[in-house]
Amino acid sequence: MQRYLVITELFLPTKGGTAVWFDEVYRRIGDRRTHIVTAAVPGDLAHDREHPNSVHRLNLQRVPWLKPESLGMYLKLFTCALWLALTRRFTAVHAGRALPEGFVAWLVARLTFHPVVIYAHGEELTTWGAGAKFRAMRFVLRHADTVIANSDYTREELLKLGVPAIQIVLINPGVDTERFQPGLPYADLHAQLGLSADQKLLLSVGRLSRRKGFDSVIKALPQLVAEGFQMHYAIIGVGEDQDYLRELSKDCGVEAFVHLLGHVSPGDLPRWYNACALFLMPNREINGDTEGFGMVFIEAAACGKPAIAGNAGGTGAAVLDGVTGLRVDGNSAHEIKAAMASLLRDVRLAEEMGRAGYIRTCENFAWRLVADRMKSLRTRR
Repeated sequence: MQRYLVITELFLPTKGGTAVWFDEVYRRIGDRRTHIVTAAVPGDLAHDREHPNSVHRLNLQRVPWLKPESLGMYLKLFTCALWLALTRRFTAVHAGRALPEGFVAWLVARLTFHPVVIYAHGEELTTWGAGAKFRAMRFVLRHADTVIANSDYTREELLKLGVPAIQIVLINPGVDTERFQPGLPYADLHAQLGLSADQKLLLSVGRLSRRKGFDSVIKALPQLVAEGFQMHYAIIGVGEDQDYLRELSKDCGVEAFVHLLGHVSPGDLPRWYNACALFLMPNREINGDTEGFGMVFIEAAACGKPAIAGNAGGTGAAVLDGVTGLRVDGNSAHEIKAAMASLLRDVRLAEEMGRAGYIRTCENFAWRLVADRMKSLRTRR
C-alpha cells in the first residue's frame, strides 16, 4: 500500500464537500502510514480516534497582526509536514489546494525529493485576481508534478493558467452510495415541515452564499404558487446569506413555504434528499466565484432525485442536461421557474431523470471508484 503525506486545511469533521472528499479517499487508499496534516476543529478527537490514517491537528487560525495574516498557518504546516517527511517514508506529498497547502507541499516535496500532487477545485482559479496571491497559486500549480482537476471546467481553467496538460489528471469527486441511496424513510421530515399529502418538497443543500442561486429559487416561487403548484422549499446549510434569504422570502410572500434548516445531522441528510421531489442549486458566477463541480448534485442523484443546476462553472460534470436534470441560467428566476414547473408537472420525466442519475452515480461516482482512480495515479518527478 502506498504511503502519502497529505496537507489540507479542510478535513472532517469540518463541514463541506472538499473535507468529505479527502476523508473518504485517503481512508480507502491509505493506512496508518498515511499522515494527514490538518486544522484542529471541534469534534476532531472523536473523529480521529477511529480513523485509519494518522491525523495531525494544528491550530491554523489566522493572526490579524501578522503580515500576511496567514504567515503563522504556513509556518505551522511547513514545520509539521517537513518533520514528517524527514522521519517517515512517503510515496508522495499531496495538497488539498494550491494555497496555502500547495505551496507548503511543493516546498517540502522539493526539500525531501518527493513528487507533489495538488488538487484544484475550480473557484479558487477564478477568484484570486492578479496580485501576489494569484501569482503564487499559478507558480505552485505550474510546478506541481500532478494537478488533480475535479471537472473538465477546472481542467480548462488550469490550462489557461499555463499548467501543462500532461500534468493534469481529471478525477471527479464521489459519493457514499451505501449512505446516500433511494428508499430511506422520510415521513417524519415532511411532518416536521407541516407538509400535507399533496404538497411536494423542493430541496437545496449548500453554503448560504449568493453564487448558489438559492435566492433565485425563492424569487421563482410566487409564480409557481400562483399557477397552483403545492410545495415547500427547504434549504440545508449555513452562511452569510441567511438573513437575506429569510427577508427575501418575506418580501416575496412565500415565507410560509420556505424553511432555512441550518445544519442537519449527518444521519438525516440522506433522508432529506429522499424526502424531496426535486433538488435545486441553480448556481451562477459572481465576480469569478463559481461552482467547480457540485458534490451535492451527485448526493441527490444517488438518492434517485433529478436536479436543477446553474449553467456556470463545472456543474455539467455532475448534472447531464436533459438526462439527469436540467441546467439553467442561475441569474434568471424565469428560467428556473420554467425548469421547476416542467419537472413538477411531468412526474414521469422527473422520475426518469432521477433513475438515470442514480445509475450514472453508482457506475461512476461511488467513493470506491474514486479511490481506485487515486490508487492508479502514478506520479513521477
